[in-house]
Amino acid sequence: MYQKKWKQVILLPGLLLFNMYFVSGQNTVKFRYDNNSVFAGIEVGSKGVKLSVLDVDKTANGNSFTILKDTSVNTDFISFSQATSTATLNGLYNLFTVATKDMKIPSKRVFTVISSGVKMQADKDDKNKMIEELVISFRDKIKEPDRKVDIVDVTQEARLSHLGIVPEAKRYTTFLIDIGSGNTKGGYFPNGNTKDFKLFQLNWGTKSTANATEKRCEETDKTLSNFNKQMYRVLTGAENTEIIYAVNSSGAYPLSDNIAFSGGIAWAVATLVHPELVNRSVITVSFDDVLAFSEQLFKDFPALSADALAKKITDTKVDKAKAVGEIKRVHSVFDQRSLMAGTGLLIKIMRQFASIYESKEFYFVKNGQVGWISAYVDQTGK
Repeated sequence: MYQKKWKQVILLPGLLLFNMYFVSGQNTVKFRYDNNSVFAGIEVGSKGVKLSVLDVDKTANGNSFTILKDTSVNTDFISFSQATSTATLNGLYNLFTVATKDMKIPSKRVFTVISSGVKMQADKDDKNKMIEELVISFRDKIKEPDRKVDIVDVTQEARLSHLGIVPEAKRYTTFLIDIGSGNTKGGYFPNGNTKDFKLFQLNWGTKSTANATEKRCEETDKTLSNFNKQMYRVLTGAENTEIIYAVNSSGAYPLSDNIAFSGGIAWAVATLVHPELVNRSVITVSFDDVLAFSEQLFKDFPALSADALAKKITDTKVDKAKAVGEIKRVHSVFDQRSLMAGTGLLIKIMRQFASIYESKEFYFVKNGQVGWISAYVDQTGK
């Protein structure tokens, strides 16, 4: 019942990805892109630059949205090298060009932001000047000296994600945890209004966990086995120093009936664990499901290939070609080690709730990474 209601409210029929873009010569598609309900969001995150295009439907109960396009360029910006900065600038410019030139979306309806994960890593590495240089160079390149490029803080990003992802009916009973590349953020609204937001945050994300693990691997031992061992040590340290405290201090237990996860790793795990549910935007996944998946990642990764998983889909009603395409997209975004790192972090967080919600499953929001745009549109309008 919960999953059905959630899906009905946020109206996520599945990613249309490049299909609509490549047939944009058709009048119906042009109309959708030219329609003033279509907005684009370009986010510079820890892994790279993401473009999301949404058709936002404003209703009395909030915004619902349909994803028209969702694509990204991996540039590893948080390495903060000259090469990754140049790649990020080019990716930002190219995706802005796709939105404004190719898809004909007016510049004023294209939002550009720097994620909180980038900001946090820049603070840690004393690299904020590189963010400033990126913004200035981007404005020069697109010839918009007054272009607004928000550097969102973790509270703002978490609040926008909650407002954009969680339906109104579940607004005040859901604890949302968004696992990004560079950090994890989330929270809930404890007092029955959207002004008071209780933040949950960790300085760990999929990419930062993988990077920290790689640094622990000696040059003479880059094996997967050693990566797995060092990852366990990294995550045990994170659990003992941050995760347990962050969950306990969140106060979510008595006030949140629903625990929902979003972010790239939530999408990846949901897709690979239940490829047959390709048309569902929100699915339930148990703690044991994720534990078993983690073991498979390390011990039998080939079993998670598109061909192998496709053979397990026996329901003739399932669009197998669509499922295979989504599985392949996961593998194009995450390699084996980054999947292991993200899933390991997910397990450490879920473990804190598993003992409290022994008979309760967790909700994974596949397309939650674009929800902030819907909320941003709403907040900007106000």
